[in-house]
Amino acid sequence: MYLRKIDGPRSVKLPDGSIMTRADLPVPETRRWVASRKACVVRAVAFGLLSHEEAQDMYGLSADELTEWESAVRDHGEVALKATALQKYRQL
Repeated sequence: MYLRKIDGPRSVKLPDGSIMTRADLPVPETRRWVASRKACVVRAVAFGLLSHEEAQDMYGLSADELTEWESAVRDHGEVALKATALQKYRQL
């Protein structure tokens, strides 16, 4: 079995005891960002599976966009990532 050389960990343990691996991440070609995919990327960055820069490069995200997702999860939980909840949780 061949393992591709990567920087950083291949898996991380989440607070609930589950293991998150790079295989759990959305595919790099993702263009339709539903809340569960956004949450997966935010979790990966928060727990060290991906760096902030690596997530931006892999998914074509701006620094502001990723930071906005992170602050939404931090302030209101993963439900704030839903497009229908955007107005409710947006800080003006």
